[in-house]
Amino acid sequence: MTTDSNKAARELLAFYVEAGADAVLGEAPVDRFADVGPALHPPLEGEGRQAESRPGWGESQRQTRSPPPGELRSPTSPLQGEVKQVASTTLPLAPEAAVMAAREAAATAASLDDLRAILDQFEGCALRATASRLVFADGNPAGRVMFVGEAPGRDEDLQGLPFVGRSGQLLDRMLAAIGLDRTSVYIANIVPWRPPGNRTPTPQESQTCLPFIRRQIELADPDLLVCLGGPSAQALLGVREGIMRTRGRWFSYQSGAREIRAIATFHPAFLLRSPLQKRIAWRDFLAIRKALRT
Repeated sequence: MTTDSNKAARELLAFYVEAGADAVLGEAPVDRFADVGPALHPPLEGEGRQAESRPGWGESQRQTRSPPPGELRSPTSPLQGEVKQVASTTLPLAPEAAVMAAREAAATAASLDDLRAILDQFEGCALRATASRLVFADGNPAGRVMFVGEAPGRDEDLQGLPFVGRSGQLLDRMLAAIGLDRTSVYIANIVPWRPPGNRTPTPQESQTCLPFIRRQIELADPDLLVCLGGPSAQALLGVREGIMRTRGRWFSYQSGAREIRAIATFHPAFLLRSPLQKRIAWRDFLAIRKALRT
């Protein structure tokens, strides 16, 4: 090699070093994933000598490569066990089947404790898998008034009780203004599991959970039913109008063989966003107080 070519080679090498190339590449690529490491057992006599005479990496790779997809491994393969575990996972029910399963399960509850236990094991609603815990109810089941909201939020999901966040604190103040508290009312939601990100429950999720809240109302047997928010009123009272047109009106709710007086009002979370509507909600709570006195 001439002096000029040596100089050019050194300059090229310096360029590679400055560029961050700090390793020498081979003539052919090496599949590191196919290199499974040393053998688990020592070679038999004469086996090592035969291995040295093999033509190279290509044949070794063909012998150690993983079996093609779909080919069964040994019965003790960890991967095979994982596949079996996934295959045995319960698949979600179809929408109609989920609602039917909810109706059948809710009908078997003879008490509120039974209903809670059934909900704890019910797998027909996907929200059960994403929520931290079941948010069944709070307050006094023997109270004359039952309040039903839409679904739990983050605070409710953490504590397992409905209306314990900011909206719950506002509800407590509204109850106190008409002489009530959680020892004299019963509180629940249409959907007893928190939707991810506090999103609105889908119609399918609400329909799946509806048989449970209907059975819960029937077992609690209140004198008055108060729907907090439009979704609760639409699900339980069968109305199509929004809460602005529904609130303040009295309805008849059929609970088993008994008719219960029902009224809708704003959800406390809505009042936190629209405080000017509190004066209208106050009228609804005055109507509730009047109904309890008659």
